[in-house]
Amino acid sequence: MTTVLDQIVEARAPWSAIVRRGQVLTIEDLKGNQAVDCLLYNADDTAERYSAPDTIAAQGNIFLTTGSVLRSSEGRPLMTVTADEVGRHDTVGGACSRESNTLRYGHHTKHQHACVENFLLEGSRWGLGKRDLVSNINWYMNVPVDPDGSLGIVDGISAPGRTVSLRAEMDVLVLVSNCPQINNPCNGFDPTPVRMVVTQ
Repeated sequence: MTTVLDQIVEARAPWSAIVRRGQVLTIEDLKGNQAVDCLLYNADDTAERYSAPDTIAAQGNIFLTTGSVLRSSEGRPLMTVTADEVGRHDTVGGACSRESNTLRYGHHTKHQHACVENFLLEGSRWGLGKRDLVSNINWYMNVPVDPDGSLGIVDGISAPGRTVSLRAEMDVLVLVSNCPQINNPCNGFDPTPVRMVVTQ
């Protein structure tokens, strides 16, 4: 395999790249317990983008792991999880925002940078705006579902150096927010860097 790209995404920062069909994106949780929010788009037509409902319905499971196919709003495969050292990733927890921080944690958190702001900032480089944000994937985030259907955001199940790898099934624009959240355990209350590697 040849390394096409190898970059560190600093704590709280956004990142994006086009991963070409057949290339593999590996996300490494460098320090452990770091949530990585992610959106996917058809690089040739960003109106086609990751669809949580289509992905969940097709696999019959709300969690992602090895073998999960990440489907688009057209029902087509965008990427496939080819390897996973964690075992479970979230599709329903959503992305933190200034508004949700205020609602969940109090008005004093409104100034805090959040994933929605990261997505808007990075998406603007590709001509994307607020209308282009959809339900996202949360790599490494631990969101168990209780028997009554309620969700929790609890301590992660990752560890330093663990990875998840995704093969592109078409040319895919990948947007990432290395989650800046400090008010719940999704980042162990201490956001840390992650590594993005693209190989072919």
